[in-house]
Amino acid sequence: MLSNLWSDSLRILAVRLDNIGDLVMLTPALRTLRENLPCANITLLTTAAGQRAVPMIPWVDNVIVHRPIWQEIGKGVACNPDDERRFIDQLRQRSFEVSVIFTSFSQSPYPPAYACAVAGIPRRLGQSKENDSRLLTDRVPAVPDDVHQTDRSLHLLEAAGLDVTNRRLELVIPEQDWNSVDGILKDAGVDPARPYCVVAPGASCDARRYDPQRFAVVVRGIEEQAHIPVVLVGSEREAELMQSIVETSGGKPERVLSKTSVPQMSAIIARSSLLVANHSGPMHIAEAVGTPMVILFSGTDDTHQWEPRFTPSRILQNKVPCMPCGAFECPYRKECLDIPPELVVEQAMELLRGRRDGNINDRNGLR
Repeated sequence: MLSNLWSDSLRILAVRLDNIGDLVMLTPALRTLRENLPCANITLLTTAAGQRAVPMIPWVDNVIVHRPIWQEIGKGVACNPDDERRFIDQLRQRSFEVSVIFTSFSQSPYPPAYACAVAGIPRRLGQSKENDSRLLTDRVPAVPDDVHQTDRSLHLLEAAGLDVTNRRLELVIPEQDWNSVDGILKDAGVDPARPYCVVAPGASCDARRYDPQRFAVVVRGIEEQAHIPVVLVGSEREAELMQSIVETSGGKPERVLSKTSVPQMSAIIARSSLLVANHSGPMHIAEAVGTPMVILFSGTDDTHQWEPRFTPSRILQNKVPCMPCGAFECPYRKECLDIPPELVVEQAMELLRGRRDGNINDRNGLR
């Protein structure tokens, strides 16, 4: 097991079927694969959501997009055998020699390993608590669940004999997206040469979203106290949410940026002075581009599994007995996010003023 796994001319399938933030957190692992195997052909298997971050990930050669039935959380979603056969055929036609299956602490590597086995990929690397070499030909014992998810992915490669030299998240924003930011900001009434703040009020599920009315107070407070403009970023499906926040705060509607690509949004965050966001993709993007942040972190997950580690940040979370719950909808009143907006503004102002105490990651858990 794990012997003779790597050669520099391998055709590798790297599997990470998740959202944008998960792909950003995978960048140290993808970079490690490329640094150790500079001549290998690396294909990334990801979702349509994850694909949106791929233009900023230069360490992969190709991308396959798939919506995995084994991770489908929607009610009434039926398995389409024809779609699954086409997916397997697509993998088989690429003649991959090794599949590297990256998973979060709550995911099993065996469904994707099964798909890879049926597609004829001879070596299948993953980590698991169960000892089953039929599907994972190269199994690494799983790290404890509370390990940071970036380190979880790197552990898989280290255990398989690759050298890790850099554990930081990294995104390489294409030049055309950098060049487009000036125009986007000017159209929003923001001088790109002057400081501004970004607020990202969206998240992948409602249980992670801070109250929009409170976000409006935060937007107004930062603009009034810091005397800098605030722009709101998010997906098109979050446009209505962002518009309501701007209207409530008395801000300018053109500062809702919902039609930017993920690389453009990343460039806007990278050039900003501060990000205020939920536990979401923009949080990981901010860490990857080095932008300080204030994060409203719900009780759905353990902060130490996902939190930024190398970028100045303040993590705000109200400790409650039911956390971490892993829920998409809160059955209560999201008490874990019962954070006064005045405190959010206070933390934002401290970061904007540069009053740091030398601790990279200040977590403010409200009791």
